[in-house]
Amino acid sequence: MPDGATGLGSNVIELRGVSRSFGRIQAVQDVDLTLDEGEFVGLIGHNGAGKTTLFNLMLGLLPASSGEIRICGEPVRGPAFRRIRRSIGYVPESVALYDHLSGIETMLFFARLKGADSRSCPALLKQLGLADSAQRAVGEYSKGMRQRLGFAQALLGAPRILFLDEPTNGLDPEGIQEFYQIVGALRETGTTIVLSSHVLAEIQQRVDRLALMNAGRIQALGSMRELRERLNLPVVIQVTLHDGAEVALRRVLPHEWIVKVSGATAYLQCERKDKMSLLGSLCSLNRELLDIHIEEPSLEQVFLGYTNPRP
Repeated sequence: MPDGATGLGSNVIELRGVSRSFGRIQAVQDVDLTLDEGEFVGLIGHNGAGKTTLFNLMLGLLPASSGEIRICGEPVRGPAFRRIRRSIGYVPESVALYDHLSGIETMLFFARLKGADSRSCPALLKQLGLADSAQRAVGEYSKGMRQRLGFAQALLGAPRILFLDEPTNGLDPEGIQEFYQIVGALRETGTTIVLSSHVLAEIQQRVDRLALMNAGRIQALGSMRELRERLNLPVVIQVTLHDGAEVALRRVLPHEWIVKVSGATAYLQCERKDKMSLLGSLCSLNRELLDIHIEEPSLEQVFLGYTNPRP
């Protein structure tokens, strides 16, 4: 738990055997998930995997067909959850706002709904880069500005839990960087964050754990390192050679590790268990090498490895 985190206890979000069906469609199936205070979890999956439905279940917007969901120890359909919900911020995949209201009027409206201090509204708009647009009608906002405003309303009341469904959709690179800076600062104070995104490269180095959803189920759960190790995906290494070093390279490495040599560049591949042996062999070449680049499997490769396993 980060230093300075307060208040919610260890198990902030608990799901036990949670399922939700719509007629014959099983949108969420037998999901078990526990999140701790200050944890940042990425929820990823194909379109239709059940991510948004799972968010709606945790928010209490949909009842589960079976199973139990507790937030801060309280069942989401119980009488005490109304109080708990005031400590939750939510950015939906499609931010719905009233076009005729200004930015500041929108914030004041949501502050009243949430019972949050309206005096925080101008500061939140400034934090999200919307201070100069506070008096403009939301109908005049760009997609990125609307997304920023949606995030600003989610921060009302200093939430201890954030559910973020494709929150960077429409943001430019600077806006994405600012978004993750704010999220990182909140995490350090103990805010628990669940973020869904299709931009896998954007989140793989930022989250503590990843939950991979497929056909309504949690297919895999763990840190990026844990997920890689379970799959045992090959490690790719790119080596830049001095002139004439190919012969020495082929002498010290098994031929199955050498994918190809193109000019001064050699492309190597091995199982994870052989990575250190390969690197040790490369080090024996000493001055024959100019550079070594190790490419670990990306989150996209890991995700496809779980959802489309090799035969």
